[in-house]
Order: sequence, then structure tokens, then C-alpha cells
Amino acid sequence: MARSFKLPDLGEGIHEGEVLAVLVAVGQEVNEGDLILEVETDKAAVEIPSPYTGTVQEILVKPGDRVKVGEVLMRFSNGEAVEPVPTEKSRAAPAAAPAAAAVPPSETGRPEGPVPASPATRRLARELGVDLRQVTPSGPGGVVTAEDVRGFAEKGDRIAEVPAATPVVGAETPSRVVSVPPLSDFAKWGSVARVPFRSIRRATAKQMTLAWSQIPHVTSQDVVDITQLEAFRQKHKAEIEAQGGRLTLTIFALKAVATALKTYPHFNATLDTAAEEIIIKNYYHIGVAVNTDEGLIVPVVRDVDRKSIKELAVELKELVQKTRARKTTLEELQGGTFTITNAGAMGGGHFAPIINYPEVAILGMGQGRWQPVVRDSEANGREIVARLMMPIVLCIDHRVLDGADAIRFLRMVIDALEDPDELLMTMV
Repeated sequence: MARSFKLPDLGEGIHEGEVLAVLVAVGQEVNEGDLILEVETDKAAVEIPSPYTGTVQEILVKPGDRVKVGEVLMRFSNGEAVEPVPTEKSRAAPAAAPAAAAVPPSETGRPEGPVPASPATRRLARELGVDLRQVTPSGPGGVVTAEDVRGFAEKGDRIAEVPAATPVVGAETPSRVVSVPPLSDFAKWGSVARVPFRSIRRATAKQMTLAWSQIPHVTSQDVVDITQLEAFRQKHKAEIEAQGGRLTLTIFALKAVATALKTYPHFNATLDTAAEEIIIKNYYHIGVAVNTDEGLIVPVVRDVDRKSIKELAVELKELVQKTRARKTTLEELQGGTFTITNAGAMGGGHFAPIINYPEVAILGMGQGRWQPVVRDSEANGREIVARLMMPIVLCIDHRVLDGADAIRFLRMVIDALEDPDELLMTMV
């Protein structure tokens, strides 16, 4: 008997992906759990295991194809269904679930045995206090999706409808919508090449368009004298490297920002325009923008306020390596409350980053460069000295924060970075 394998639910908010690699061939024998596909989503690359033990009869996709959740990707002959008990692994997507009939109902009407659902959906159900057995599935093959769980929690046993776009406070509906004109035929002026707009670039475009259209940005720029900090970093970097870490300026920025966020909690917030409330978060999960071959990805360092410089140096190095190898899990890319982007490693100077929606602020760092600086001297009055100066920029959401708030926050970060001893003494 042939069994169809459909693209399973890959996590919250993910509806499609791009096939990176087909790891099996027609006629190949596979066991349940063997990897059969690699798919890239907007957030991560995932390896998908087979839900069956059997023979690959037909492969309906190839690298480069875009596929949607529920779309048939392969068919297996003599496929022996295996009870799905998904486990969350690095880069591993949940296995496709068998048909709903494989989970028999009990005398009470509730299904017995494991309910087909992804690890992310199970986690959401636990957080909302929802019994998955009571939720009507809408996913392929009887899979309970995250939307099903939210809908049950909010509306009882009704499936949640697709929410309308969140209105912006004070926004007016335009009387005329400007349509995007069609592109010209550029080939008539010369040779052109078309490059696929891959998943990460598509996700970046979507996120940046959302952030730029919804958030009124205000930018404050300054410079930091990191002469002492760089001397401190050079003194201790070998020790940190011996412990498996990498002591970069971003590590010190993480600690300085965590301290400032505790002092100015409105920078650690999200604006809920529908409820007309500011959600202030009492945890400090800071995203760090990482440049990869596929584009910019922002993994999240959790509980920065509770970790030492050494712990952060080791954790961030590992997280950056995983990100560039596309091995981060969805969980490692979610839940950030503030973002830091450091363009200094690539030689960047002053720039204006875009806030990572739905956060309300982002800190940018440029390359430190030796510059002549006028300083006060008790012996010589004013004198010109060489100092290592780093550009720094803070972008804020002007709906939640004002320019004066930005100046105070940035000043606190600058003071901490200019005096590493004080930074370590006042670490939260």
C-alpha cells in the first residue's frame, strides 16, 4: 500500500519552505527516523525524518522547489506507519503524523495515545493550559497546529480565524492605495541574470518592510572611547579563548545594555497597539545580528543579566557558529527583547539600523579607529591625544520612547563601555 508523505507543520507561523536537498532516491529502503529531506524556511534550515519504514516509490520535489505545509512530497510503497512521538532536535522538524484514524477515541470521546503535533505546538499547549486531546485538528493527516491551540484557548472548540492586521494607533486609512508599477524588461538594454529570492532574504524583506512601515524611527549617534576597554580585552582574550569563548566588544555591549535595560525598562518593551498598552518584559533576552552567506540572522542570547562575561563569550561564539552553519533551532531565533548589531568587524562606521519589530530599540556599533581627541589635563590644560574611538548608534520607536530617553540610555551604555572596571563592578 502506497503512503503519501506531506510537508509537516514546521513550527509557529511557518507555512512554506524551499527544498534544499533530497536525501533519498526512488527505490531506496528507509526506516522511520531516517533523514529524507532538507528544507529551508524563513527562520531556519530543517532536516525532515521519514515517518515510515518502507521503500521510496516516488519523489515529487527537487532542490529549489517551494513547498507548502500539507503538500505531498514523496510516496512510499509498503509503508509501515509508525506511532509519531516527535522529539525536538537541532535542525530537526517534527515527523509527519499518521491519519487521524490512527488515534482511536476512548469511551469519553477523547482520542487516546499521542496526539499528532509538533514540539512547538505542544509547548504552546502547555503554556496555555490546553489539553491537545480536546482540540480539533486542522493540519494535514490530523495534525494539531499552533493556530488550532490558540483558537481553542481563545474561543473554546472553534478554530481560530486568520487575524486581521493590527491597526496602528492614530493611523488613518488612505483614501487611495498606490499600486506598485510593473517592472521593465531589463533584458532589452543588455544581459541580465535572475537569482532566486531565497528564504532568508524573503524573510528579511518582509521583516524590514513591517518594521519600517510600522515604527517611526528616531536615531541618536555618538562615539565611545574604548581605549581602556580594548586594553582590557587584549589582556583577557587568551584566557577566554582557552575556555572555548571569544572575547569581542559585543560581549561587553551585551552586559552594558542589560544594565541599561534594567534602569530604563521601556527600552525592553513592545507596543500592543490593539490593546493600547506597552508590554514591559522582565527578562533580558538580547538578539545579536549575525552576518551569514545567506543573509542577516538574529539568534537570541537568553538571560544576559544572569551570565558572566566568560559565560557570554563561550555561548555567543557557539551561537554564531551554529547560525552560520544554519544549525540554529527556531527556539534560538525567538523571544528577543532588544537587538545589538555590530558592523565594526566588517569595517563599518556610523549607520542607522532598523529596529527588529516588535522590539522598540536597537543598538548599532561601528569599527573602533584611532583618532586625535582633545582632552583636559591637569598638568597641561587641554591636550590632543590619540584614542581608540568607536561609533555607536541607538534607534528607538518614537511611539514608546523620546529623544531624551535615547540620550540617557545611550549615555549609560557609553559610560559602562568607557570604564571596564566600573562595568564589571556594576554588572547586574
